[in-house]
Amino acid sequence: MNKKSGVVVIVMFLMITGCAKNDPAKKDLVIFHAGSLSVPLREISELFMRQNPDVTVKAEAAGSRACARKISELGKRCDILALADYKIVSNLLMPEHADFNIQFATNELVVAYTDESLFHEKISAENWPEILIEDKVTFGRSDPDLDPCGYRTLMVFQLAEKYYNQKGLADELANKFGGRFIRPKETGLLALVESGQIDYMFIYRSVAIQHGLKVITLPDQINLKSKAFADIYKTAKVEVSGKQPGQKLIRTGEPMVYSVTVPKNSPNPEIAAKWIELLLSPQGVSIVENNGQPCVSPPNIEVPNNLPDALKSLSKD
Repeated sequence: MNKKSGVVVIVMFLMITGCAKNDPAKKDLVIFHAGSLSVPLREISELFMRQNPDVTVKAEAAGSRACARKISELGKRCDILALADYKIVSNLLMPEHADFNIQFATNELVVAYTDESLFHEKISAENWPEILIEDKVTFGRSDPDLDPCGYRTLMVFQLAEKYYNQKGLADELANKFGGRFIRPKETGLLALVESGQIDYMFIYRSVAIQHGLKVITLPDQINLKSKAFADIYKTAKVEVSGKQPGQKLIRTGEPMVYSVTVPKNSPNPEIAAKWIELLLSPQGVSIVENNGQPCVSPPNIEVPNNLPDALKSLSKD
């Protein structure tokens, strides 16, 4: 071995051993989550990492149904699953891939836009259907097979048809543009609205607030927010893909509720439970609500007997 080669070997050895000595091994906590939770979960994870410097939180956003399929169909491992529809965990993951399901937050659907949107100066909660079906007006929505916001948007179309007594409105809105402005998750539409490529989008109120967009607040009979109108919401039904290829499920309208769980394949279930404990703590609730999402208090728990020890205090039993 010549002198130069010897130096290279020594440097590489010092780099490897030095890293092992000087950098304590960190554990990665992997979160798959709905795109609409990106901002509050980032703030909670930053707080968690300050409190737990030996943990690095790695978050991956996607449509909620796409998140679930990463586990059930692709076998990907994650520690925490936080989704925009609690029934995705109930219907697609339990009991094979998850033991419990904690409902922790709500939201509502709005029409978001900017000052550059066509007819922005006259759109309102009363006339938005008329504006959106105008030939020159463009709007986007997310994919109902991948994202709850997608099938909730189709439910809003159906509810709006009845509320405004405008026959054929749901199909007219759903079929406009032939799917040109459909994206895998609702947050994928933000850049299109902000850049003026489309005029409007259907999105959760919390996300619109976080991004400083203007919103049309829809009537409670339509927006999937209020328990008082649960019976009306039930009249809206959308077909989506099921657990198996080719299988279909019917999603029925209901007030929207977000949930969180620890998948069975979590490499770090104890740390995951600790993170969820922070999410549901007064600090975590404050972060979520300050980002435009009311929290469920106390959280509703599916199969509370399966909660990890760190979360047993949440159980009402």
